[in-house]
Amino acid sequence: MGMIILFYKHSLYNLNTEEEAPVCQILGRPEFPLLSKEGDVTIGGAFSIHSKITQPSLSFTDEPTHLTCSSVNLREFRFAQTMIFAIEEINKSDFLLPNVSIGYRIYDNCGSTLSSMRAVMALINGGEETVRKSCSGQSAVHAIIGESESSSTIVLSRTTGPFNIPVISHSATCECLSSRKEHPSFFRTIASDLYQSQALAQLVKHFGWTWVGAVNSDSDYGNSGMAIFLAAAQEEGVCVEYTEKFHRAEPEKLMKVVEVIRKSSARVIVGFLAHVEMNNLLEQLSLHNITGRQFIGVEAWITADSLVTPTSFSVLGGSLGFAVQKANISGLDDFLIKHFWEKGFKCKEANRGIVTYTAACKKNQDIIKFKDYVDDVQELRYSTNIYKAIYAVAHSLHSIFKCSDLGCDKHVKVTPLQVVMSLKKVNFTIKNGDQVWFDSTGAAVARYEVVNWQRGSDSSVQFKPVGYYDASLPPGQKFVLKTEEIMWPGGNTELPVSVCTESCLPGTHKVLQKGKPVCCYDCKTCAEGEISNTTDSNDCTKCPEEYWSNQNRDSCIQKNVEFLSFTEIMGKILVFFTLLGVVLTLLVALIFFINDDTPLVKANNSELSFLLLFSLTLCFLCSLTFIGRPTVWSCMLRHTAFGITFVLCISCILGKTIVVLMAFKATLPSSSVMKWFGPAQQRLSVLAFTLIQVLICILWLTINPPFPFKNMNHYKEKIILECALGSPIGFWAVLGYIGLLAILCFVLAFLARKLPDHFNEAKFITLSMLIFCAVWITFIPAYVSSPGKFTVAVEIFAILSSSYGILFCIFVPKCFIIVLKPELNTKKYLMRKT
Repeated sequence: MGMIILFYKHSLYNLNTEEEAPVCQILGRPEFPLLSKEGDVTIGGAFSIHSKITQPSLSFTDEPTHLTCSSVNLREFRFAQTMIFAIEEINKSDFLLPNVSIGYRIYDNCGSTLSSMRAVMALINGGEETVRKSCSGQSAVHAIIGESESSSTIVLSRTTGPFNIPVISHSATCECLSSRKEHPSFFRTIASDLYQSQALAQLVKHFGWTWVGAVNSDSDYGNSGMAIFLAAAQEEGVCVEYTEKFHRAEPEKLMKVVEVIRKSSARVIVGFLAHVEMNNLLEQLSLHNITGRQFIGVEAWITADSLVTPTSFSVLGGSLGFAVQKANISGLDDFLIKHFWEKGFKCKEANRGIVTYTAACKKNQDIIKFKDYVDDVQELRYSTNIYKAIYAVAHSLHSIFKCSDLGCDKHVKVTPLQVVMSLKKVNFTIKNGDQVWFDSTGAAVARYEVVNWQRGSDSSVQFKPVGYYDASLPPGQKFVLKTEEIMWPGGNTELPVSVCTESCLPGTHKVLQKGKPVCCYDCKTCAEGEISNTTDSNDCTKCPEEYWSNQNRDSCIQKNVEFLSFTEIMGKILVFFTLLGVVLTLLVALIFFINDDTPLVKANNSELSFLLLFSLTLCFLCSLTFIGRPTVWSCMLRHTAFGITFVLCISCILGKTIVVLMAFKATLPSSSVMKWFGPAQQRLSVLAFTLIQVLICILWLTINPPFPFKNMNHYKEKIILECALGSPIGFWAVLGYIGLLAILCFVLAFLARKLPDHFNEAKFITLSMLIFCAVWITFIPAYVSSPGKFTVAVEIFAILSSSYGILFCIFVPKCFIIVLKPELNTKKYLMRKT
């Protein structure tokens, strides 16, 4: 529709057979630039000086009228002014293209890709209706500066690509433009969105915002940038609650986005929006009074002065985002405000306060109202990029023209392809110190300023720098933030929180909620013996074997080591009864020793009685070896001492029982049995029985002795320090041998219980062995089932009980007669028949 088309008239013959001259002619109306100037070489420019376009009705019955543009975009108009400023500065330079003048042709595409196509065709073709005899001539421009938006720039680059005309954009950041295959002649003095999108994810992660919303323009710029951000956010562990997009020409989608934002729980919104879409969204959010959200912005709108309105700060106040670095260019301010209108636009004021307008001024009345407007000059960040782009082209031409101090070779025919190849090699520094060069994708180094929307002291909105991002720096140094200088939404100084679930404290771990993103989870307390000492731990760590989790489950503490000690109450009680048993035994021995010549002591085999009392003392004392921290020596001593002393004790009792039996057998006529079991045989029998136990203990200690062992299986929260048996066979052999002697002694004593003696010792031996066997039979299940130190306590209790049983049953009746009934301690009484 109304597109500029070149039409080549072929040779025709008229009636007179005269051949017409071939010409290359534009079919349709030519497009004229908004601003232009002739020069030896020409640079084109395309900017959205107007942001709205009204399309004519397409009835297809009449020729469509011109497109109508409205709503001046002052920032884009400043871009055009900056382009002219840079060209004028170069034309005045004595060092850069000294004798070559640069012209320009600047078109207004009115923020429409349709107008962009018209502008690029006009830049390629030129403005003449009939240009030359052949349509394969040189392009009208040697390079094109523009455009501001990625979608329009893609149209521009794809159209000029086949003709190798270089396009240099100052703000088109879409990563899709990095493809040298699709855009072989495209360059930009700004970085690709690849870096900005990744930096956005890092910025969000830096503040701990794991639950965010995302809104983008439904365009190449917004879709590409958002796709990169979403991938980077996933790597950083950031979850996106919703992803919405809309186009400036789709008001119904915009209303849906507003409703999603209103209902969402995410307090942070990443806005990958072009300037126009952000303005539309801002209007609707202000209208619906949706405030208090933390916006994270991109370079396209974060420093847009046009977004600052009386109501916008309530929505965008506290916004954070990446902006193109600000760089002052000397002389640009004066040119934008004054010199451009006099030289570039040819508008000037007459004397006596009467304003006169030239034809160029009258044709653009809506632009004239911005004459002398100075409010946005301080925030012209992209102007530096345009300035760099013009100088990049100039340095390329300088190289192609082989310029020197004497001048340039103006006879050199410059082609756009030469400019493309030369642009790939440029590397220079502009007057403010910035270095300009292009990487392999035709882009500049990624350097961003982190800015924050704040209120100034005069209540004006300021874009305050609070950090920077430089992709050229080493990892760990790329990102720097001054967090203390940031002002958050609502004028708060506290960092806003935006998470799906509050952080899991140490001692808990995250359990994902079914069907929800990974940022939505429940916090579950770690199990016993496991800890988590960091916030938002994914799982719990098991404590080392000798450690256990504390009550809060956030650290491992050493397990309590449990053993029967002398200092605890149970240990003290057992020690008391042990010493009491020793004292009573020694007391009995003393009584027997004092009354050694009495009939009762003599009749009870005093030698075996004293040996029995000695063994009972050892039995009581061996229980002390079971108390205290187990060591290698104590473990070996306690079991062997217990086994040997008790065998010695039972052997003595067995000897006394045999003596009783033999004594009554000896009263029969012609009986000589006592001579076979006299004192010597009694000693030998005790020694023999004891040596067998000693041999069993030696074998046990030699093959697999007891040893100290940390039992961590019975209790999870504490360690039981105990004596492992080593060889269970050795332990049960020792215990079994004692039991065998005890049973033998019990049987013999039981057989002798009815012998006709007034004081029958066999009855007391029977009772003592009955108690002994009962104690040790009940000991076995109690020993096996008792936990920890109670196992040792049960064993000590069995030792003391059986020792007390023997002491009381055998010796207490005798002591009673000796001490309290001395009249019964006579031979006559003892020999009396029952």
